[in-house]
Amino acid sequence: MSGNGRRSARSRIKSSTDVDEFDRRRNSKPDREVRKDRIGDHSFIRILNVNIKALLGFVVLAFFIILFLILHLMKPVEDAQRPRVVTPFPAPKIMDLPQFQGEHKESLYWGTYRPQVYLGIRARTPQSLVAGLMWIGVKDGRYFMRHVCQDSDELSTYGWTHHNGRDYGHQVLIDHGMTLATSFLKSKEDGSGYGGDWTVRIDVKSEKWNEEMLRSAHLFFYLADEDGNALSLSGDILDIRENSLLALGSRMDVGGWQLHLESVDDLEVHYSGFRTPHIHNLSDLVQESLGEQVRKFGRLQLPDTSDNSPNILVFQISAKVPFKIDIPFLSGTGLKSSRVEERLNSLTGTSLTRQLIEKQNEFDNKFEKCFNLTSKVDSESLIVGKAAIGNMLGGIGYFYGQSKISLPKNNNFKSHDNFISYWPAELYTAVPSRSFFPRGFLWDEGFHQLLIWRWDIRICLDIIGHWLDLMNIDGWIPREQILGAEALSKVPEEFVLQHPTNGNPPTLFLVLHDLVSSLKRNKFTSMESNEISSFLERAFVRLEAWFQWFNTTQSGNEMSSYFWHGRDSATTRELNPKTLSSGLDDYPRASHPSGEEHHVDLRCWMLLAAECMHSITELFQKENGLEKEYGSTAKLLSDFDILNQMHLDKAHGAYFDFGNHTEKVRLSWKEVRAGNNYPTRELVRETLEKPELRLVPHIGYVSLFPFMEKIIPPESWILEKQLDLISHRSTLWTDYGLRSLSKTSSLYMKRNTEHDPPYWRGPIWMNMNYRILSALHHYSQVDGPYRDKARIIYNDLRGNLIRNVVHNYYQSGYLWEQYDQKKGKGKGARPFTGWTSLVLLIMAETYCER
Repeated sequence: MSGNGRRSARSRIKSSTDVDEFDRRRNSKPDREVRKDRIGDHSFIRILNVNIKALLGFVVLAFFIILFLILHLMKPVEDAQRPRVVTPFPAPKIMDLPQFQGEHKESLYWGTYRPQVYLGIRARTPQSLVAGLMWIGVKDGRYFMRHVCQDSDELSTYGWTHHNGRDYGHQVLIDHGMTLATSFLKSKEDGSGYGGDWTVRIDVKSEKWNEEMLRSAHLFFYLADEDGNALSLSGDILDIRENSLLALGSRMDVGGWQLHLESVDDLEVHYSGFRTPHIHNLSDLVQESLGEQVRKFGRLQLPDTSDNSPNILVFQISAKVPFKIDIPFLSGTGLKSSRVEERLNSLTGTSLTRQLIEKQNEFDNKFEKCFNLTSKVDSESLIVGKAAIGNMLGGIGYFYGQSKISLPKNNNFKSHDNFISYWPAELYTAVPSRSFFPRGFLWDEGFHQLLIWRWDIRICLDIIGHWLDLMNIDGWIPREQILGAEALSKVPEEFVLQHPTNGNPPTLFLVLHDLVSSLKRNKFTSMESNEISSFLERAFVRLEAWFQWFNTTQSGNEMSSYFWHGRDSATTRELNPKTLSSGLDDYPRASHPSGEEHHVDLRCWMLLAAECMHSITELFQKENGLEKEYGSTAKLLSDFDILNQMHLDKAHGAYFDFGNHTEKVRLSWKEVRAGNNYPTRELVRETLEKPELRLVPHIGYVSLFPFMEKIIPPESWILEKQLDLISHRSTLWTDYGLRSLSKTSSLYMKRNTEHDPPYWRGPIWMNMNYRILSALHHYSQVDGPYRDKARIIYNDLRGNLIRNVVHNYYQSGYLWEQYDQKKGKGKGARPFTGWTSLVLLIMAETYCER
């Protein structure tokens, strides 16, 4: 059942005013003004009247008592019918803390919270006014509508060069010779409504200074009300030289509002109004309207017509390149104290130019204060570092909806679907990639927050709080958040369902451990320290449940062993069944999945979680045995001898998974019969020898997890072996970073299926390189025989990573999801300003506090 059915008991009983009225009537005295001749003759009737009233009163009272009991007895039945997997965790929400209310909440109300489009603005509320930009791009003489970020548009570059996460951002987009610079500014002035005002400046230029200069560019700026409220045009004919007002309306959250357009350039403005609940396919509506105009009249312009009571207004703004426009949104209008004219002047023209320059200077100053790069990297790297944090903050989104949870085959829940909906929930989160992954991913978010907390601790806590509030009663959090129609439209169907047996690396503990360590070192202001402490106290019960969920559902068959659930043991098409829940997808594991597996990376994640929980209990001096319990767990998982007994291969000095495994597995072409009985060929998995329980001999990122967790004593011979694995070209070393899988692995750069190219089987990934660098930095500073060796490797690896990312950025215009291990070229999704943005922390030499 969805959360809509979860009404409180208080709403199910009769109100106290009804009961009082009943008592008043029952106890009121009869009319004393009666005729004397009725006293004697009709005394029986009077008695009967009194009894009837009393009887009726008793019946009414009994009715309400019975109704009350029925409704309250039904609630436990409803709760019993609701599967645990969609039952929220029974604790106060973190986001209900006072520190997330009031000024903090209002200050973050509006923002560029629609990362899946090239420019999108919305409020942090489930049913918001949303705004956005489209334009017509020209490629090879053909017109294409630009709106949703997608690789097929082939933009030379797009992304935020500056963004502070709150009230300012500057973005550059280059589309086949045409450059659009978009600036976003938010302000809160006297007279404005809740959340304040915002404005967008769009500056259009062309790099082709001949015939391209003479052609018109067509922009489409729209405003849509997700709640279905009607939007009003300022008039049937829009002439911004006479009146800058485009549209107006009213909402419960911001009051009256107005949308204006101002420019000193010669503009032509047309519009269309639509009435539809489907905002996510707005591009199609606009293209259909334009297409009809072209067919009928041979002109590429909107028809200046509208549906009745439109909840979407689209304004086409056409002009010869170059031109510049300002589009301010004012809230709280319609009152004498609104100061509309003054606020409008502040958000347009020279006043806006001045404020944008000031905001950029503030960004630059804060950037230097936070990361102190001037003496550490060159000017080109500095620009890439700013783009890294700018895109991370500019990619933060707000989503609202219900996750779809896979139902187990043996479930007792009556449903015609193969899923059940999570309760309606909101999520404020950074995203890995605006084009490919514009939604929340649990294990990515921990890496994102390593960067964000150092820029704005309050935004960081807000994001983590939203994630932890998604926890169900069992302590499980869905690993991929696909909330709302816009988010759903970007996800292939096979990846929509979330499986409640499967976890994801609990990387939020990376950030929380950082915060606790920094608290103990007094790195925060007094106010920040108080807010972090309040957050941790409220979050502790959820963190404990999250830890226990992993500790019970993902535990192995031996003490201190763990394995990722969710591998397909029945697959006939995968060379090595994927482990999506680990985050490392196709990284080689035991060839034959079973409950006897031990995954060394999950064991190390659990050590991190236990250490973090222990540090929190120390911070608050918990007296219920929790400090000892988490301390004991951390001590067990960091026991070097036990670790080596379970996972060490002494010959290689490497740590391996354990499981039912054989190296003799391959993909072979087989002839199979399709549904129509026609023969077809496909790649099928073939096992050439019986697997046996053994260590899984694949050297790669997983082999280095104990090194990343700094478990290895600095004087151990194993540390030297690990440094050799890192630094040798025959294994992991390249001139561009450490590859994910050794060249010596039998699955190095092997496809997993006919359609799955290698993903974590060779390419270079920034998040793992950052963690390895963090460990190298640690071992280069502690006493031991390998200190100097660790320092040399650290310096070389850091230089290679920075140099390659910067080179690719200037060559391609993007940060990438991964980098080729042979030539260093960016691969996968672009722009990928999720954990690849950790290159900024590498530049700053800022690593996890331990």
